[in-house]
Amino acid sequence: MFDDADDIHPLFAGAPSTTEFKKLRKRIVRQTREAIEQYGMVDPSAHDKDGKPPRWLVCLSGGKDSYTLLAVLYELKWRGLLPVDLLACNLDQGQPGFPATVLPEFLDRMGVPHRIEYQDTYSVVMDKVPQGRTYCALCSRLRRGNLYRIAREEGCSAVVLGHHRDDILETFFMNLFHGGRLATMPPKLVNEEGDLFVFRPLAHVAEADCEKFAKAMQYPIIPCDLCGSQDGLQRQQVKQILDQWESNSPGRRQVMFRALTNARPSHLLDAKLFDFVNLSVNSDEKAENLEEIPLLR
Repeated sequence: MFDDADDIHPLFAGAPSTTEFKKLRKRIVRQTREAIEQYGMVDPSAHDKDGKPPRWLVCLSGGKDSYTLLAVLYELKWRGLLPVDLLACNLDQGQPGFPATVLPEFLDRMGVPHRIEYQDTYSVVMDKVPQGRTYCALCSRLRRGNLYRIAREEGCSAVVLGHHRDDILETFFMNLFHGGRLATMPPKLVNEEGDLFVFRPLAHVAEADCEKFAKAMQYPIIPCDLCGSQDGLQRQQVKQILDQWESNSPGRRQVMFRALTNARPSHLLDAKLFDFVNLSVNSDEKAENLEEIPLLR
């Protein structure tokens, strides 16, 4: 169904007709649909009192990942595979030189309903964060608070973010190396207030595929000059480590990502997740665990 030139959403208009791009497009759409289904992001029975489907706030930064997210979600919706309403949203955080007209013009041209919100969080971050420290934590916290507010104002049940497989892997290793915990970005969570979902439908999609896709579609990419201006960020260091591992052993990223979906609490050390104290030598549980013990090489 992807090969008909007329069988395409406007966000895919002008897409390359090469076999390579068609395979890329199919892969991203398939992986996004898999994540949506696997993590239960859509409840077919969830409608409001007027019978309307759920509404998602799709956060659009202007980077390659968020453009890919928007295009694929609209592709799925257009094909009747995503029974939700979509509202694109860009939060203009007041960064100097930010091209404020790029996204509104693009979304108007694509016929995508959207909301552009201006909140000068840039000045707050620059004022509060000491020189030499990273801006990411405060910047993301302020951004998230505003997006939650906008979602409530627009009657959305979920805030949808463009984090991909590599973001999730990098966050895992940042927590491992610097936070002393095994944790990462979940594909689905409920916010602290308990009134909104946060979804990451690109959880299975590789960053390289997002980059190839956005470049091939010639989407107007807007760089993040705030974070990108800082050298030595922990995330960049982790990315370099993963790049090196991938270079030495192609496919290593996907293997590591698969490990995040295959946790064995009985073979870790967290007594809150597994009852080591009451483990009995005669229990059936022990027999099951013996079969799961990994071979050490």
